Amino acid sequence: MALKSSNKVDTNTYEVEVTVDSETFTEACKTAFMKQRKTIQLPGFRKGKATQGMVEKIYGEGAFYEEALEIVYPDAVQSAIDEAELRIVDQPFDLDVSIMSKAEGVEMKFKVTTYPEVKLGDYKGLEAEMLSAEVSDEDVDNELKSLQDRNSRLVTVEDRAAEMGDSVELDFEGFVDGVAFDGGKGENYPLELGTGAFIPGFEEQVAGHKSEEEFDVNVTFPDEYQEDLAGKEAVFKCKIHEIKHKELPELDDDFAKDVSEFDTLDELKEDIRKQIAEKKETEAKNDFENKLLELVIENIEAEIPDCMFDQKVDDMVQDYAYRLQMQGLDLNTYLQYLGQDMDQFKAQFEEGAKKQVKVGLALEAIVEAENIEATEDEINAEVDKLAEQYSMEADQIKAAVPADQLAQDIKTRKAVDLIVESAVKK
Repeated sequence: MALKSSNKVDTNTYEVEVTVDSETFTEACKTAFMKQRKTIQLPGFRKGKATQGMVEKIYGEGAFYEEALEIVYPDAVQSAIDEAELRIVDQPFDLDVSIMSKAEGVEMKFKVTTYPEVKLGDYKGLEAEMLSAEVSDEDVDNELKSLQDRNSRLVTVEDRAAEMGDSVELDFEGFVDGVAFDGGKGENYPLELGTGAFIPGFEEQVAGHKSEEEFDVNVTFPDEYQEDLAGKEAVFKCKIHEIKHKELPELDDDFAKDVSEFDTLDELKEDIRKQIAEKKETEAKNDFENKLLELVIENIEAEIPDCMFDQKVDDMVQDYAYRLQMQGLDLNTYLQYLGQDMDQFKAQFEEGAKKQVKVGLALEAIVEAENIEATEDEINAEVDKLAEQYSMEADQIKAAVPADQLAQDIKTRKAVDLIVESAVKK
């Protein structure tokens, strides 16, 4: 097998010609026969007993050519791509076989899509706004209220109507034009009024009614709701079984002791302030970094093949499906619940996929331009970090993650650090 030629025929597209010698192709024909021989039956021969020569005599010399081509094709293509030093981003296409015989071997040509050439713009000294990490008293109070809410208890109310903020146990059944619709019925359904869990206007109309009272709620489904109900008016027949009021604990030293390791409310507040500060600092750093990367990809010039974006979308969908699976959910069932088909679901990832591909290409170009390397010590440190993170042995990490992948991740992070460290905060 040998590369015959490699020529650029379009942007990011090369046409490659490759030959397979007659000896290699003849051997592939023999392999193809051996794979099929047990199923071959010729007149006068028991099943599986006919020779290759007899089969080719009856059906022609090319009886096993197609399968033989499938046998030699992967190695021939990969060898040609390696010899031509091409970095491809998709499977070869437009295969054209001009010669295929035992006597002459195989001559074929195909096209491949290659990595785009990236021309870097400015990536050092960029300016971006850094969000404030300052913590206000209001931030601390809001977090304290959230903590207070999480430690509240529900107390049954018997002498008044439901109010926004209460939790109710509710029966309901929805009708459109007097006909009940699928998914519109619930019994003893727990609902916290004011959370916006139901259709706009529903919870507000439940408020004001007492336990065991039966009443109607009139709403209009939003235009973006599932197709068969979107924009339609509906009546829900409702009955409240129980009303519960949220009772909050007092914010004092006893509360601090109950919900934390601290003895006083002031100590708890100080710890909350510290945690919020750390979170805000991380968010500000990430936001600053993202703004800089946006500027970097705005400054690059590259004609990026669509297949790179498509592959990234597929990767993101597969990752999403995996996370659903970890929760015991199936992607197709999830899509049915959303009322979406796969194309609609994929469309949600397109913008993010384009950004990720562009960022990856830009950072790779910066690594090359700056001659950024990953040392052996850095790779070992990364292995140790991953081993600790996943509670695994270092050797297990090395076996699971190739060293060149770890090195590339390290170099990419260094490129990001270079961009951030040279940037100007506004």
